[in-house]
Amino acid sequence: MLPRWELSLYLLASLGFHFYSFYEVYKVSREHEEELDQEFELETDALFGGLKKDPTDFEWSFWMEWGKQRLVWLLLGHMAVSQMAMLLARKHRPCILMVYGIWACWCVLGAPGVAMVFLHTIISFCVAQFRSLLLSWLCSLLLLSTLRLQSVEEVKRRWYQTENEYYLLQFTLTVRCLYCTSFSLESCWQQAPTERASYSFPWMLTYVFYYPVFHNGPILSFPEFIKQMQQQEHCSLKSTVCILAVGLGRLLCWWWLAELMAHLMYMHAIYSSTPLLGAVSCWTLGGLALAQVLFFYVKYLVLFGIPALLMRLDGLKPPPLPRCVSTMFSFRGMWRYFDVGLHNFLIRHEDTALFITERDYRYVYIPVGGSQHGLLGTLFSTAMTFAFVSYWHGGYDYLWCWAALNWLGVTAENGVRRLVETSYVQDGLVRFLSPQARRRCHAALASCSTSLLILSNLVFLGGNQVGKTYWDRIFIHGIMCLSFLGLHKKIPTWVALKNRRLFSHSSGGWKPKSGCWPSKFFQRPLREELVQASLLASSGCRQFLAFLAAYGCICLSPVFSCV
Repeated sequence: MLPRWELSLYLLASLGFHFYSFYEVYKVSREHEEELDQEFELETDALFGGLKKDPTDFEWSFWMEWGKQRLVWLLLGHMAVSQMAMLLARKHRPCILMVYGIWACWCVLGAPGVAMVFLHTIISFCVAQFRSLLLSWLCSLLLLSTLRLQSVEEVKRRWYQTENEYYLLQFTLTVRCLYCTSFSLESCWQQAPTERASYSFPWMLTYVFYYPVFHNGPILSFPEFIKQMQQQEHCSLKSTVCILAVGLGRLLCWWWLAELMAHLMYMHAIYSSTPLLGAVSCWTLGGLALAQVLFFYVKYLVLFGIPALLMRLDGLKPPPLPRCVSTMFSFRGMWRYFDVGLHNFLIRHEDTALFITERDYRYVYIPVGGSQHGLLGTLFSTAMTFAFVSYWHGGYDYLWCWAALNWLGVTAENGVRRLVETSYVQDGLVRFLSPQARRRCHAALASCSTSLLILSNLVFLGGNQVGKTYWDRIFIHGIMCLSFLGLHKKIPTWVALKNRRLFSHSSGGWKPKSGCWPSKFFQRPLREELVQASLLASSGCRQFLAFLAAYGCICLSPVFSCV
């Protein structure tokens, strides 16, 4: 354990970087408010004293608009129907929830939307009867690919009057694809007739149309869902009210914090303005990176927190909510603890809480080889996993770049971890470094991984142009400043070599010749060269300090969690 004073110093430095960088983002937002308002039409409301709101985060604005219109009332209806069914018709509650989910889907997506979900479900169920993993995966990828066909998209758009209705259908079908895939693959693995009894079409409809996770997740595997739904655990009224009150309180705090960030810091609008993003200071650049990823975290606390609360009221165990990104210091940790449901779908899930220990549920990484086929097999399996995630998210260019960065990051981390775990390196670390020194070295290595992790997240959230801006200004420009700092130490030698008549070289370095100092030192040409060299050195130092500020904003906070 590190000394308490050292941990306190890291904590204070982390908080200082956070708050000062956020203050710089706030100042830039206020300075360019009119410019951003003209370009992006900032919204005005009375929630925070008339402050204008940045509406350019599509996902947050999209779900908040749908929530105000219908989704909140439909989710409240699900809660009421579920509780009534628990009291009056507990044995038939799964069927009642299925019927309610179909009705709620019809309310927001209409008959065409319900028909599309039914079509995907029926096709997946029919293919699952062949009990072939290859056919099930081909079916899932084929259904997913139909969501990207331009001709199919045009047909779907004609079904609705607004773009938001079309996008809601797209998001719903994208998430339902993973649910259908889970049912199909699990159905292929069932051997005993008693187990196959639960893999019927009615249970698949109950799983697919479970409304709290219908539109946006999180992902819950079919065995988890069916096992918990069949247990039918009854909670007392007191515990139900307590769960509801605590959950609503947390959701309101997270929603208020997300809205506050959107009103005080116009980070999404600044990211959409390439000239402004390229002109802000390095402090602001680091603050924008922190604000962007933290807003993403708080946003998904709300978007995943609402269905998680309803699932707990139904007696189900939801996947854990995302972990704060300021405590992440590795690619593996980000994938494992941010979207836990998606991670369990891709890699593996050991459900000890439900006493299901005879098998792990794994859908992508293990079937394509996993880590059981050597180094090349591991690299291939990891690449295929990230390729699937990129394609599932939409398959756009910036998503492939994001997936490639994550693959490189995970591969590098695994390589370093295997190297450090070798007996030779372990013996050397134990022999030459104390436990405290090893923790500090771990934190130093984690800072490199953290900086690249946040860069990949910025590519995911802002696109390739935002990632390129950060790469050029933080990494390339910062390295150039670092190189220049090493180079500017040679400036006295450079000036002396250009003015050999005034200087002589000895073992002590370059010294002025006798008789030439100080009168000839102040000759105009030499004076200008020294002033120019001094200005270059000063500029390089300032640029390097700015680089350190931005780099510290980006990666110091997660490193504190590492030490």
